[in-house]
Amino acid sequence: MKKYAIGVDYGTLSGRALIINAATGEELASSVYEYPHAVMDRALPDGTPLKNDWALQHPQDYLDVLEHTIPAVLAESGVNPADVIGIGIDFTACTVLPTLKDGTPLCFLPEYQNRPHAYVKLWKHHAAQDKANELNRIAAARGEKWLANYGGKISSEWAVPKIWQILDEDPEIYEKMDRFIEAADWIVWQLCGRETRNSCTAGYKEIWNKKTGFPSEEFFAALDPRLAKLPDEKFSREITPLGSRAGFLTAKAAALTGLPEGIAVAVGNVDAHVCVPAAGIDGPGKVLAIMGTSTCHMLMGTEEVQVPGICGVVEDGIMPGFFGYEAGQSCVGDHFAWFIDNCLPASYYEEAQAAGINIHKFLREKAQREKPGESGLLALDWWNGNRSVLVDVDLTGMILGMTLQTRPEQIYRALIEATAYGTRMIVDNFKEGGVPVEEFVASGGIARKDPMMMQIYADVLNMPVRVTSTSQGPALGSALFGAVAAGKEAGGFDSIFEAARAVDTSRDIIYRPIPENAAVYDKLYAEYKTLHDYFGRGENDVMKRLKAIKNAARG
Repeated sequence: MKKYAIGVDYGTLSGRALIINAATGEELASSVYEYPHAVMDRALPDGTPLKNDWALQHPQDYLDVLEHTIPAVLAESGVNPADVIGIGIDFTACTVLPTLKDGTPLCFLPEYQNRPHAYVKLWKHHAAQDKANELNRIAAARGEKWLANYGGKISSEWAVPKIWQILDEDPEIYEKMDRFIEAADWIVWQLCGRETRNSCTAGYKEIWNKKTGFPSEEFFAALDPRLAKLPDEKFSREITPLGSRAGFLTAKAAALTGLPEGIAVAVGNVDAHVCVPAAGIDGPGKVLAIMGTSTCHMLMGTEEVQVPGICGVVEDGIMPGFFGYEAGQSCVGDHFAWFIDNCLPASYYEEAQAAGINIHKFLREKAQREKPGESGLLALDWWNGNRSVLVDVDLTGMILGMTLQTRPEQIYRALIEATAYGTRMIVDNFKEGGVPVEEFVASGGIARKDPMMMQIYADVLNMPVRVTSTSQGPALGSALFGAVAAGKEAGGFDSIFEAARAVDTSRDIIYRPIPENAAVYDKLYAEYKTLHDYFGRGENDVMKRLKAIKNAARG
């Protein structure tokens, strides 16, 4: 009798569930639920205003995802809930929240519903940049060896700067919380009734190392004496490896989801990392770019190499037995959406409507008529800061070369090209750092929907780009881990490697570089790199000065 597994992928604006055949990885049905509270970056639900660079979410939205999407995929697939053997989840990270010791989020308490620091801090909450800057300064001054594992900088997106901001700005919330926990681990807690901390988020986002553990008490005290016992008081030293079973579905979670009580629940994971086996990757040397509102670049290696500017290298951080490397770009899909929402003339919408196509396709058709270099434009892809390789959220976007003849589709194409140049910076940085890159794989909605963009990436990288056929890479990966948590005896898999090899990649699309385009893009990339270093490595900090003036003007 066939058995099934479910994966739930929590993104920036929505959550989605996918049900698969637990033995083959075949996808059967999926469902998406948009977060009612979306991203709170201007005000809390009661109208309490938020300052610049805040990005919060409401944890009730995460529970609502389970309640809506899982019954939907069961109904659509026709699967008997009794035949579901496991469930896995992943989250965009670092997305963290303060809770009581029983897992209750502080924002659920009436007395804290108007307190911003009681809510979930989304991955792109950048208001702790000053804390990240100070953390990096102190770590470097102390000669902390672990800093090099994170490319020499801890991002403001990671857990320690975020909790330090809470301590500094709302110490009452800091004292009230018993746990500061990744949303990935929190939702698993709600499913199986016990707290677990997965090795992926602990390693990449909380400065934990499999061999050495957390940084010393002396380091945390150097940040602030009140943080001295942070790992013990607010985190946990009990870290669970990926591929493990966190527990079994509780009666309460079963009632919420429509699944049977007692099925296996996999430990939490990160959306980008969990996507690797879903792409059929089971070894080193293959970069996977998960492309959405932002892009994460995942790569496995056989050795621990300290590469400047990456987000982190973690042993067993992606799949057991390998060192997992992470890099990323903070603005990709957001980049293009911003342009379409703010910079197109009404005539473009009218033409698109007359042609019977949506504005995205209309603009793409215009942009793909342009030859590489024809517009004379060059852009920097820093509309939401730079994650890799500069690790600086205070950098901003730029377009160079515009004239009175510049058309919207040329700007749009230049923005796409800018993200490709940023990806090449990351790939080249891995190679120069001593981590081999032999293949480039792309996953996510953008990769599947935009052939022009993927051809640009192949030309800019000057290497083939394989685009995965799945439309739900993270959800598929989570479902595979759910099948691993159940085990082969129950109808799943005994290892994530076995699961990865079962994924059907025969329908993947391969884009190959066009030599004449690659030659032009080599020249443009050289110019991009010059601008990248000039504005990003301290020679000209005009972007930061402008941001400081903006913040002062806003008060």
